[in-house]
Amino acid sequence: MASPAPPVVALTNDLLAEIFLRLPTPEDLVRASAACVSFRRLVTDRPFLRRFRSLHAPPFVGFLDHKGFHPALPPHPSAPSARAVSDAADFDLSFLPSSPPGSSWMVRNVRDGRVLVDRDPKPEGGNEGGGEEPSLFTEIAVCDPLRRRFVLLPPIPDDLADSVERPMRVHLERYCEIFLVPRSEEGAAAEADDASFKVIWMAQCRAKLCTFVFSSSTGQWCAGASPSSVDLLTGTGLSSSPSPVFSGRQYACGCFYWGMDWRTKLLVLDTRVMKFSITDLPPGCHRGQTAVVEAGEGMTGMFALQGDIAAGTFSLYYTIRRKERESHPEQWQMEKIIPLDSGYRHYIRGASEKLLLLARFPGSGIGFIPEKPDLEYLVEFIVTEVFQSIELK
Repeated sequence: MASPAPPVVALTNDLLAEIFLRLPTPEDLVRASAACVSFRRLVTDRPFLRRFRSLHAPPFVGFLDHKGFHPALPPHPSAPSARAVSDAADFDLSFLPSSPPGSSWMVRNVRDGRVLVDRDPKPEGGNEGGGEEPSLFTEIAVCDPLRRRFVLLPPIPDDLADSVERPMRVHLERYCEIFLVPRSEEGAAAEADDASFKVIWMAQCRAKLCTFVFSSSTGQWCAGASPSSVDLLTGTGLSSSPSPVFSGRQYACGCFYWGMDWRTKLLVLDTRVMKFSITDLPPGCHRGQTAVVEAGEGMTGMFALQGDIAAGTFSLYYTIRRKERESHPEQWQMEKIIPLDSGYRHYIRGASEKLLLLARFPGSGIGFIPEKPDLEYLVEFIVTEVFQSIELK
């Protein structure tokens, strides 16, 4: 007589979670969750979703700028998802409070599915005398276009605002710079509320930098790092007179980066300790045509667009900041040179985490690209090193 079959061991939630984490795409996870209620309960659990997102980069579905949302179109593999997002979300932000004549909401930053906007509280963006000088402190809101929700931030308290002296205009219509702080993997794991966020308000003053930080957890503004220009530039060989100007904010690996005038330096804000510092650009990099990216394993990378205009050939130079030895400081090291297709003008449009957005259109030259009906975008996936063309409407 044959021996009885061994009993079937029930799959525990922990084992199921490990299986689901190995599913290749979010679409596969959705299909698994539809199988039964217990599967759905497991895959919609916030700690599980955070683990899944840390292992599976979200698909690139498009980008948002001052002209609205630009979805990926066929034959890009994310085109169906991009269409769904475009149909479901309100990227016109029509759910925001209406503005008086002469004032409107301006998109200042996009991060983690949120859109940071502000508006000048004074009509025409002017002073009480009717001039065209913009207000230093604006009304700020954080929006979720997909859920059509927004949070109005409280005004910056007077005791903090009074510390801002002789600010310089950093934008055609603004004196201040505001931006969202990306959530690190550690911070996301520690946070029980996925709706939490932080906003940094920054002014470049004649003699110092001023920053304030808003946390949705406390609902309050607090003072951030505000180093003087002299302290910031000490040891760099640079003079604090005239006042340095920082522009072109980018983010990677817990730090924000700004180009410093036309010099070979970068301003760095480490958000993990809220401290500013100055670092070098890779040799030969042109500040206006660079992009900071995440190179993997906690390293920072940089793309620089360089070429021979006469020959009509252009390439992306990719460098990584790494340590040769543990006791040595980090140094920029050339990783590779990526030739670009000839017959096009190229322009670095931006970067986010491990993605580089490169614009091009038929022609010769390098630099700023005007609005063109045949403008297209290339997305460089740094990990796979494959260009994918995204045709825009």
